[in-house]
Amino acid sequence: MLDWLKVNLQYVTPKHLLSRLVGKLAEAEMGSVTTFFIKLFIKQYNVDMTEALHEEPEHYRSFNKFFTRPLKPEARTIDENDDVLIHAVDGTVSQFGDIHSDSIFQAKGHDFSLTTLLGGKPDIAAPFKNGKFATIYLAPRDYHRIHMPVEGTLTDMLYVPGELFSVNPLTAQNIPGLFARNERVVALFDTPVGKMAMVLVGATIVASIETVWAGTVTPPAGKNVQHWSYEKDSEAAVKLEKGAELGRFKLGSTIVVCFEKDMIDFEELAPGMVTRLGEPMALKASARDDEVTEQPPLDTKDSESVLDDSSSDAKKETPSEGADS
Repeated sequence: MLDWLKVNLQYVTPKHLLSRLVGKLAEAEMGSVTTFFIKLFIKQYNVDMTEALHEEPEHYRSFNKFFTRPLKPEARTIDENDDVLIHAVDGTVSQFGDIHSDSIFQAKGHDFSLTTLLGGKPDIAAPFKNGKFATIYLAPRDYHRIHMPVEGTLTDMLYVPGELFSVNPLTAQNIPGLFARNERVVALFDTPVGKMAMVLVGATIVASIETVWAGTVTPPAGKNVQHWSYEKDSEAAVKLEKGAELGRFKLGSTIVVCFEKDMIDFEELAPGMVTRLGEPMALKASARDDEVTEQPPLDTKDSESVLDDSSSDAKKETPSEGADS
């Protein structure tokens, strides 16, 4: 009954108004009052401040500064293998796997549309049909910056208006089409593994979504899909290295990352698995192919020797005719 209330009350809650109000409060610099609530938040969510570049709560003049705190350089290690795609965030795997035509799995009994997720534009969605996806949930205690899984050049960004339902696991299991209903920012990149879509999904009391090239994208919330295209070959091109910061949430939320068909293979992921920025998420499909190709063939002489030995052993173990059984 309690879970039912938690989910269904969201339909009538003024989510945008609440989120913008929280955003104003989170941006306010209130001295000792801000510090008090930051300490309370750290205790409530068991935030590991030893990883933060600035460990003392007093350092942060606003909640938003605290939410988007940078980590110490040594807190996360970026896997430098060129064949490896890394986790873009600290979070928890919600779902991952194949995109079935235009359908992405959300939770038991719920799918959502790839095209709707990417702003209702079939041309934007087309490269990702039958590709791969991963949905990662960022809890309030997590590091809230999003980084590049692989190097890439920005080609497009879309702002897609929508609801601001919570994106926690309970809501994901009960609200149909959740990630394609909520307000979101879509960033498209050309990468060594083809097109990549990074979707930053808004949620209740997420004060804003920012990118490193455009700053704050939302708020203010719009009523229509907005689409920006970027030059790929000019000096002004936005090129981000693997592991570079892409954007940030002010409070927790969710990302959905999509790849083209036959371009990557996920590592050993599972729903509920904790992710850490910089650790392996996937491998380039071409690297898997190279592994298969490079396996040395069995030497003919060795194989004949093995067969001869096997035959000899078989003869020794076979009882002679007329022997007692």
